[in-house]
Amino acid sequence: MKIIISILLLIFFYQPVFGRGNPPEVPIDHLALATLMIHDGRYDKALEELSQVDRSSETFDQARYYTTKGVLDSKTQNYQSAIENYNKAIEATEAKMFTASETHREKKYLFTIGRSEIEKAAGAPEFDGEKVKKEKLEKLFIHLSQAYYKVGDYANTAESLDQAGDRGRDRAELFTLRAECYWKIKDPHGAIAALNRGLELFPEDTALLKQKFYYFAELKLYQGAIENAEKYMAAVEADEDDYVILAQLFRGSKQPAKAIAILERAKANFPDNAKIKMLLGHAYLEKDMYYTTAYLFKLGAYNDKKYLKDAVEMHRRVKDYPHAIFLNAQMGDKVEKLKQKIAIHLDLGEFAQVIGLKDDLERYDILNDDNVRYALAYAYYMAKDYESAEHHLQRINDEDLFLKGTVIRGNIEKCRNDFMECL
Repeated sequence: MKIIISILLLIFFYQPVFGRGNPPEVPIDHLALATLMIHDGRYDKALEELSQVDRSSETFDQARYYTTKGVLDSKTQNYQSAIENYNKAIEATEAKMFTASETHREKKYLFTIGRSEIEKAAGAPEFDGEKVKKEKLEKLFIHLSQAYYKVGDYANTAESLDQAGDRGRDRAELFTLRAECYWKIKDPHGAIAALNRGLELFPEDTALLKQKFYYFAELKLYQGAIENAEKYMAAVEADEDDYVILAQLFRGSKQPAKAIAILERAKANFPDNAKIKMLLGHAYLEKDMYYTTAYLFKLGAYNDKKYLKDAVEMHRRVKDYPHAIFLNAQMGDKVEKLKQKIAIHLDLGEFAQVIGLKDDLERYDILNDDNVRYALAYAYYMAKDYESAEHHLQRINDEDLFLKGTVIRGNIEKCRNDFMECL
């Protein structure tokens, strides 16, 4: 590029001497130089050249000038200014009369003698000023849409794409962009309409299908989402998220068997994905298949330890205490680990073990949780340490738990009055 610029500069500034006298002065085309500088990434120099353009000249080309300024603004991320300049360029372009260039005239007329029939036979295109204008306007509206998108003006982004004519419809991505803009301005009908139009023009484009089923899913239009999801997944190699979303759609539409079938396929295709196993577990839980759920939660926890809490709780619910204790021992969250330990020991009637955790509960400030304090008080009560039980019951603030504690205090009073009551 630098070599090209050097050659052009030589053309601009150097004139060979034919005969005597000074060469005629050649005007410098600052606008052309600015364009070259932009292509070469020398934006400061381009700005300097633009500042030297004579805007009062009879030959000043507004359309070209504001287009160049808009491009420079976009390159330097000055998008608001780019919007202003592109709009000025559009206005100037609409008012401009486009004529055949000297080069075109030369090509058209220089060798026409005796060749008119040949030219006609070859179908040489006539210069079409309106076509040139249309193409330039379409390019400008595309540039304008990009600048509007950068400043977050999504409504004008979509409108500019529509005004870009054929150029605004020649790629599937432009319809996904339109749809995204409508979605961002909370116009779901416009978003779906844009995707439908895109699919009419580009029926094989899977990105449009994917975006459509995602939008239907967000809108909780389950049947439409499922139809488009199945079309999409039949056309591409679906990823984990695609399976998860489709399964959730089936669950949302009260089709748990289909959700399970999809998740079982996903589990086979992505054996290390913990989220899929957990979702499959929840799907089985809805069918009251507790042991299957516990097993899947355990598998999910092996892949991702953040699911250990759920796995422990599920094994406790099915009374598989050895597995619950084994999984609990692997937990890194000390607070949750202790809370679940207490629940397991209470289920097993191991009240001395609950009391033995008191120091740890105080160390981690877990006794601030009234549920935990009540559990400790109950353990003291069952271990017949009534004084410690009352001490903790009196410090409970939760109304429902305080009322439950009142029942225990009543039983303690009975035991103190007649020890035979508590045998």
